[in-house]
Amino acid sequence: MENKKIGAIYALFAYVLWGILPLYWKMLQHIRAEEILSYRIVTSFLFMVALLFIQKSWSTFLRTCQWLWKEKKQAVASVMAAFLISANWFIYIWAVNHDHMIEASLGYYMNPLLNVVLGVIVLKERLYKWQVVSFILAAVGVVFMTVEYGKFPWIALSLACSFALYGLVKKVIKVDATIGLTIETMFVAPFALAWIIHSFSQWHGPSFSLTTMVLLAGAGPATALPLLYFSKGAQHISLTVLGFLQYISPTLSLLLGVFLFHEPFTNAHMYAFSCIWTALLLFSLSSTWEKRREKSLNV
Repeated sequence: MENKKIGAIYALFAYVLWGILPLYWKMLQHIRAEEILSYRIVTSFLFMVALLFIQKSWSTFLRTCQWLWKEKKQAVASVMAAFLISANWFIYIWAVNHDHMIEASLGYYMNPLLNVVLGVIVLKERLYKWQVVSFILAAVGVVFMTVEYGKFPWIALSLACSFALYGLVKKVIKVDATIGLTIETMFVAPFALAWIIHSFSQWHGPSFSLTTMVLLAGAGPATALPLLYFSKGAQHISLTVLGFLQYISPTLSLLLGVFLFHEPFTNAHMYAFSCIWTALLLFSLSSTWEKRREKSLNV
């Protein structure tokens, strides 16, 4: 019981940190999204390397790299994961710093539904009746927002798709979460470093302030810590609890977008979000009911 409580606290802390992370990117709004992403990747890699040394896991990391060299499918999956999470990070930073926080939060509300779609299509997982209804409701919400808002919610769908695909690829990778993130950032760090060097060579304006440099350096820990807390929490609590907790971060982002940054929340947004929220409620409840029913049948 104590382990479950500790696990829930870790997971809760992770989702709260993810939910308020837009505040961090907003402080770097004066810098281009691709530059923030580059620093985020490089500093994340350096932070993870330092963490591996502290945890005395460096030898395990090297052995994993050697194993990936032999296991080509695992290596390809790790490279795919690296580019998918990088794309997700870029879209999110761009969305937050261009006042699309509400649409970004919509993407993370849609993510659990897309996870199941991929599970059905790719992994041939079974879909329950009420889950089908929840998908139809979510689709109605997206279509309504597209028609009424006059614009396809590409930010929301790009975020949802990239993270859902990342989750799917991660199912294939048989690597510890800490070492996995280190490897993923290692794969994309050379590209990020090349972009930083290129940016410096093209830059003729004033240099970054000390505050900006500190914030850019802190992008690594800001990225890695929630993920580590999440991994720790996921070890001790059920997927059902984790499933309900995951809505904390998009809810916090939505509240920040509406009340702190005063992004417009129109009737179209309200109808779309209402459809998505109802779909998520149906989806979560139906999943819980089916799991309980299966347990009772197996007793």
